[in-house]
Amino acid sequence: MTAPDSVLVVGASAAGLSTAESLRRSGYAGRITLLGAEKHAPYDRPPLSKQALAGTWDPDRTRLRTADQITELDAEFVLGDPAEALDSDTRTVHTASGRAHRAEAVVLATGLRPRTLPGQHELSGVHVMRTLDDCTGLRSDLLRATRLVVVGEGVLGVEMAATARGMGLDVTVVGPRPAPMAGQIGTLVGTRLAELHTERGVALRLGTGVGGFTATDGRVDGVQLDTGEIVPADAVAVAVGAVPETGWLAGSGLEVDDGIVCDARCRAAPGIYAVGDVARWWHEQLDAPVRLENRTNATAQAQVVAANVLGGERAYAPVPYFWTDQYDVKIQVHGFLPADAEVTVVDGDLAAGRFVARYARDGRATGVLGWNMAKQTRLRRQEVVDALAGAAGT
Repeated sequence: MTAPDSVLVVGASAAGLSTAESLRRSGYAGRITLLGAEKHAPYDRPPLSKQALAGTWDPDRTRLRTADQITELDAEFVLGDPAEALDSDTRTVHTASGRAHRAEAVVLATGLRPRTLPGQHELSGVHVMRTLDDCTGLRSDLLRATRLVVVGEGVLGVEMAATARGMGLDVTVVGPRPAPMAGQIGTLVGTRLAELHTERGVALRLGTGVGGFTATDGRVDGVQLDTGEIVPADAVAVAVGAVPETGWLAGSGLEVDDGIVCDARCRAAPGIYAVGDVARWWHEQLDAPVRLENRTNATAQAQVVAANVLGGERAYAPVPYFWTDQYDVKIQVHGFLPADAEVTVVDGDLAAGRFVARYARDGRATGVLGWNMAKQTRLRRQEVVDALAGAAGT
């Protein structure tokens, strides 16, 4: 297979930019077009809930590349023009402005859109956190507020809670799970994380859902829990998860099921690939479909997709990695942390706030989590690598 003479990347965030850069590093000299729904040049999302929200970073600092680096990429950026339809047979993307972009190869990197709650769009003061504009809007409200309610106890929600607490706000986190990030890291470490947030002054109202909002003159002033309790709020941040941005692919002929369904090479159809949060591909070592929502995956997967666009046949079978920073704690996760895993502390001490936890199923390691123990966590990662390789060979 020869390299295509043109590549269209739909999505101009981390995954899309990394794909274009990987193509150029591989010597690709053809035409590259990046189509972005947002008006902003590519920027990094992890700092939005932390440094950018806190104001310790200027918004420009979130940019992934300088203007000179973007120019050196020798790619056309078409920003502020969302994709609205795909003709997979001709590999043509139609946009909101009415333009049609056709290329020999198309890479889909449209990411996620936040879930919302009924009624939130009708009120001012209720925010989500996905884009730079979302961050700017929430920060503007927090500078005038004294009470923030975060709806959602997952990683994004508790990162925003930690940031707002550091800004001096009274913060309450509400959500259905029993502990912060329990859905991502389990209840053992989640309980320790609950203690951390409580020690820092965050009020936790967990184990209950949200029934709606209260408001005065169109502005939110409270969050009503399923219990009937109303938690007062000057601002609300909703972080109840996100869904792959695939609605525009209706009628395209691509299979969509919790993301764009791909083979092990991240190929959704001949000449069409998916990368980043939106891609659901076949992980050969797990012998199962996987979709990952983290910054590290966006870059690593882009390298494989770029190689395959250029004629390679590389399977993508990573050991996932993600991290979160909250207060003075860095949590790092390698591998998979299934809900039914056996969790044991193998280094350090849970109470002391420096430890490594091993997650295992049927005695075989599936993942490791480090809490302020970066070196030991990296060393423990090898057991997860070996276990995945062993599982693939059985």
